[in-house]
Amino acid sequence: MLSKRIIPCLDVKNGRTVKGVNFNNLMDAGDPVQLAYEYYKQGADELVLLDITATLEGRETFINVVKDVAKAISIPFTVGGGISKPEQVEALLKAGADKVSINSAALQNPNLITTLANAFGSQCVVVAIDAINNQGNWEVVSHSGTKETIWDPFEWAKKAESLGAGEILLTSYSSDGTQMGYAIDLTAKISESLKIPVIASGGAGCKEHFLEVLTLGKADAALAAGVFHFGKLSIKEVKQYLNDNGIVIRL
Repeated sequence: MLSKRIIPCLDVKNGRTVKGVNFNNLMDAGDPVQLAYEYYKQGADELVLLDITATLEGRETFINVVKDVAKAISIPFTVGGGISKPEQVEALLKAGADKVSINSAALQNPNLITTLANAFGSQCVVVAIDAINNQGNWEVVSHSGTKETIWDPFEWAKKAESLGAGEILLTSYSSDGTQMGYAIDLTAKISESLKIPVIASGGAGCKEHFLEVLTLGKADAALAAGVFHFGKLSIKEVKQYLNDNGIVIRL
């Protein structure tokens, strides 16, 4: 059985780590390179680095931050934000990233998934899905939650897998930053329907939430941000708790 993974996420704006609720009301959470190193020392399995305003502002992802993080840690890390061309992916991989996360650009051009998978390998391509619960129906949103799409997350996840995605990063936009728990039913349904790994994101607030999403939610990995950034939990204590409750995890 493959070990479950705990993955801290660094949402970066203007070179600083930020965290908000439902992608709004952003608060400063520190220097991304220092945080990355701290999480590496705590035992993070991987790291995700997202330039959260790159798509909205039409900028390319921040190469210098990626280079500095790559120097500071020796665990795999994924970079996302404004990625829409193979040239950007090549530059990020050369800067030290192990994988890239694509979201809005893949929704606009699904064939981008195949293009990147063919060029760099499926293991390098993470398709991020932001889902919002609209009166009981899950819908995919893009551009940091500011735009509606034609997709529901279940169909889009299966489509992304068929086009060559190596992993799905599933964020419940409705839960993001609330610390009220992951979207268990959404995560379980998508995890059960795919052969590729699913990373659950959005809503972690206590150790029990991680256990729920890795068992009931059937996720392969749990991603969190604010609960780690502001010291409510450490990665070490979350992993020890999971291990104590029968989860196969690297301590």
